[in-house]
Amino acid sequence: MTETSFAGVRVRHDSTKSYDDLVAALLADIGERPVPIGDLGAAGGDWPSYRERVEKYVGPSGFMLFALLDHGAWITKAGIARRVLRVILGNPLIAITMLRHDVTAGLFAPVELLILDEDAGSSLTYIKPSSLMVVEPNPELLSAAEALDNKLADLAAKVTCESPTDR
Repeated sequence: MTETSFAGVRVRHDSTKSYDDLVAALLADIGERPVPIGDLGAAGGDWPSYRERVEKYVGPSGFMLFALLDHGAWITKAGIARRVLRVILGNPLIAITMLRHDVTAGLFAPVELLILDEDAGSSLTYIKPSSLMVVEPNPELLSAAEALDNKLADLAAKVTCESPTDR
C-alpha cells in the first residue's frame, strides 16, 4: 500500500439567484438528463466514432450531465432542512486530455459541483480539478488539468451570474 497526501482547493461562487434558478441555469447548459456514457462507450467502433457520439451531448460550456444526487431529499430525515444538489458533470473528450498523461486522474474526472440553497440566494461549490489530479510533477497533466479548471470556472461564473453584464 502507498499513500500520497495532497491538498484540494475548494472554490465557491455565491449567487443572488434562487436555488431553483441556479439549478435551471446549470442544467440548461449541461443538459437536463444524464448522458448514457456507459452505453456510448460500449457501442463499439473507433475513437472518431466514439467522439462523434459524445459530441452530440456536449453543452455550450463543453460539459454534459452524468448524474444528479439530491442530498436535500434525504438529509431532512436527519433534521437538516436544506436544499443541496450534487451534480456530476464532465466530458470524456476533455478527460482524455488528462488521462493520457496519468490515468489516475480518472479518480477526479468527471468533476462534481454542489449547489446549495442559501439565505440570500444560492451557491455553487467545487474542488479545483488540478488540485486533485496533479499529485506528482507532471507538466503535461498540469497543463490539461488547468485548462479544465478554467472551463469549470467559466461555467460556474456563467450560471451564477444574473445577466451577461454581471460576468
